[in-house]
Amino acid sequence: MDYMQKYSDWLNDPLLDPSDIQELESIADNREEIEDRFYQDLEFGTAGLRGKIGVGTNRMNKYIIMKVTQGLANFINTFGEEEASRGVAIAYDCRHFSVEFSETAASVLAGNGIKVYLFEGLRPTPELSFAVRHFNAQSGIVVTASHNPKDYNGYKVYWDDGAQILDDVAKPLMAGIADISSLSQVKSVEFEEGKKSGLIRIIGEEIDKIYIDKVKTLTLRDSNINKNISVVYTPLNGTGNIPVRRVLSERGFTNIHVVPEQENPDGDFTTVGYPNPEDTKAFAYAEKLGKKLDAKLLMATDPDCDRLAIMVRDNNDHYVALNGNQTGALLIHYLLSGLKEQNRLPENGAIIKSIVTGDFGRDIARDFGVETVEVLTGFKNICGKINEFNETGSFTYLFGYEESIGYNAAEFVRDKDAVMAAMLLVEMAAYWDQRGKSLLDLMDDLFQKHGYYKEKLISLVREGISGKKLIDKMMSGYRNSYPQSLGKSALVSYTDYQNSITHDFKNNRETVVNDIPKSNVLRFFFDDGSWYALRPSGTEPKIKLYMYSKAETEEEATLKLEDMEKVVFAKLESFEE
Repeated sequence: MDYMQKYSDWLNDPLLDPSDIQELESIADNREEIEDRFYQDLEFGTAGLRGKIGVGTNRMNKYIIMKVTQGLANFINTFGEEEASRGVAIAYDCRHFSVEFSETAASVLAGNGIKVYLFEGLRPTPELSFAVRHFNAQSGIVVTASHNPKDYNGYKVYWDDGAQILDDVAKPLMAGIADISSLSQVKSVEFEEGKKSGLIRIIGEEIDKIYIDKVKTLTLRDSNINKNISVVYTPLNGTGNIPVRRVLSERGFTNIHVVPEQENPDGDFTTVGYPNPEDTKAFAYAEKLGKKLDAKLLMATDPDCDRLAIMVRDNNDHYVALNGNQTGALLIHYLLSGLKEQNRLPENGAIIKSIVTGDFGRDIARDFGVETVEVLTGFKNICGKINEFNETGSFTYLFGYEESIGYNAAEFVRDKDAVMAAMLLVEMAAYWDQRGKSLLDLMDDLFQKHGYYKEKLISLVREGISGKKLIDKMMSGYRNSYPQSLGKSALVSYTDYQNSITHDFKNNRETVVNDIPKSNVLRFFFDDGSWYALRPSGTEPKIKLYMYSKAETEEEATLKLEDMEKVVFAKLESFEE
């Protein structure tokens, strides 16, 4: 069916609201807009749904929510009455239509006889993961688009372990969702009726308290640290304001200041535009307040409060941004040194990182006799390894992280968690401040010991249908033709995760990659410890280039990174010709 036929079918669907019909009528003369809205169905994958808000098959709207939730309900009901009775927990963030989408999902689940635990107001994504485990629910839903711009929203599905679904659940679920071809197949009840029947239960403060108390159990050092350290925090108008401030207050940190312009929820993200704390522009208001208050640490969480970024004041009163690799490495050092100090470091301890996360943390962990295990990008894969550890007894999980500023230090949440990360980061900064060091001083000490690591992530954005085709062309082209050297550094091996093959040029052999599932990722390793990786984004129209260099000096590491960027970009751009 072509996009104009889909447009016509939606325009004449009696189940659509009049206001949505009007929205479709308003674009009747804009064939390009019609094509963009209807050329494909918004795809449900292992990361759920994410797209621009609007009416159409390639948009986030309540009709898409209804169909996907009906597919989820059908899937849950295939397991039997016991699983269905366990229910589904639902949380949402501050984005436009998050409340409506959450209530729509709750109404559909209730219409299928499935109990719902719906948070009374916006909550951070990690608290949803916690709630799934707390209630022993069969599944969970978070309505969020994470750090995407204001015109996006999304829908993520969790399973009974509290983690986002993996392929063993996602594939049959996606097949079931594909069978829902019409809104007439959707069973639903009025939201208020669902509440009166008891199938929709509203939850809130009672779960907040249990969750915050569990986060506080991660405390490593509560005395002989400077609890008056000055910190500026911005939730970027998202869900982090209340839980982050609460856990820090209950821990006794007395000098935490929130950016007033970004304190309250705002689905338009008026003060920041693109609410991604990885982008240092998101810290503009925090820096201004930090200089006014002489703050030593700045923190920012993304709208659904599962990711956290920091900036640290240097000796010249400037704020220096730390990336996810650096922050993760510092947390690893703090966590492992604290556990060792308290004789709580297990013999079979392990940290888990994604394949596109740097090796700085791995080197630190090795110093403590702790193993590093790699998985595909996505915290669902990190949490899947936690399950494997528990089943086999092979390792004791200690910490999981990704370069994209996601961290987790506990099994009671099976996702990245900026609330626990914020608490540990402030505690760590307070510990070292008491000893006359900043986090920058600590990082420099670690660089001198392990070597200087430099990294950079660059995304090539290519929008629309033509952009998707170009991204596919770049990945296929690079598989067949790639640089053999970077300056003085020679390529020693590369791994193609889509074909599960590692090519070892040094020993002239190929080996099969058995421990990581297939994924469209390429990774290239050089003889000096430098490497880079390429992968298309699973949620945005971009191809990502992850670059890592290592050298004995910072200057040398920087120059290697610059050479890498020039060579790889020239190769990528050659496929556009």
